[in-house]
Amino acid sequence: MTLISGHGRRHIDRAGMIGDSILGIIWVLFAWSVIGTIARLVLAVVGVEDPVRSRVVAIAVGLVTAVLLVWGNREAMRIPRISYVDVTLPRLGRGLDGTRVVAITDTHFGPINRTAWSVGVAAAVNELRPDIVAHVGDIADGPVAQRRVQAAPLATMNAGLARVYVTGNHEYLGEAQGWLDYMDSIGWKTLHNDHIVVERGGDRLVLAGVDDATAKASKLNGHGANFEDALAGVDPGLPVLMLAHQPKQVFESVAAGVDLQIAGHTHGGQIWPFNFLVRLDQPTVHGLSRHGERTQLYTSRGSGFWGPPFRIFAPSEITVITLRSTEGK
Repeated sequence: MTLISGHGRRHIDRAGMIGDSILGIIWVLFAWSVIGTIARLVLAVVGVEDPVRSRVVAIAVGLVTAVLLVWGNREAMRIPRISYVDVTLPRLGRGLDGTRVVAITDTHFGPINRTAWSVGVAAAVNELRPDIVAHVGDIADGPVAQRRVQAAPLATMNAGLARVYVTGNHEYLGEAQGWLDYMDSIGWKTLHNDHIVVERGGDRLVLAGVDDATAKASKLNGHGANFEDALAGVDPGLPVLMLAHQPKQVFESVAAGVDLQIAGHTHGGQIWPFNFLVRLDQPTVHGLSRHGERTQLYTSRGSGFWGPPFRIFAPSEITVITLRSTEGK
């Protein structure tokens, strides 16, 4: 009931905080209780009798759960660590070699007021002196009017060439067009099935973006991932960096001849062992992967968290993707 009240149309934050926390506690306790059951079987095989066997396992499960929840909450609430990855794009011109793309995603501003965290993330991004800043969706859980204060520090992020944004699935649970309008209003370029071209040193790079994979099902007029529209009029010889929230959209990126897609959505699983379930729906959970002959995909673990305020064995990240040209070597 608290989850419905917190994440439904009413967005009652106190209910959301309670429901999210209970959900996280239940998930961690369940996972380690399963492991505890296996441990009991092992102890039985080696000859440990009850009630000692059951007491030892119960105490161990309780302690592990408590430690993980405390640690996981600190991990969720901290400013994300910086992850660095170099990506070589054979079609990238020498003038753009070394271009720094700083990606954030899945900020999920929600029931817990994380305005100070948001300010810290913006400061961390600016310290990296990015050429391009990309927000790859899931800004918030709730409408702009309710989350504006938490999202406001996004306006202070700086980039030498462009600040670009695409929608995630959570925008389509609330107010997708509202968030597109808001990001436009604070100076970001919203890639709503659209693209821009940036240039440095005489070479050009296409920055394209599509709506989330769930956009069409939302029935919101004018929304739905459309790679053809996003790349309409693009010089076929130029390298393309595509923002698409879900990793599974990479199959369309491959068909469109995209060089690099940046995605989020998975949170790296957020709470172990949920990463194994995520893998059933997505081609990757985290990191750099190759698809087809040309396309590479970088999947971020995300910068924030959804729902339960815990991150267990799935640290948050701000990603610095340095683009490399074979011509620059």
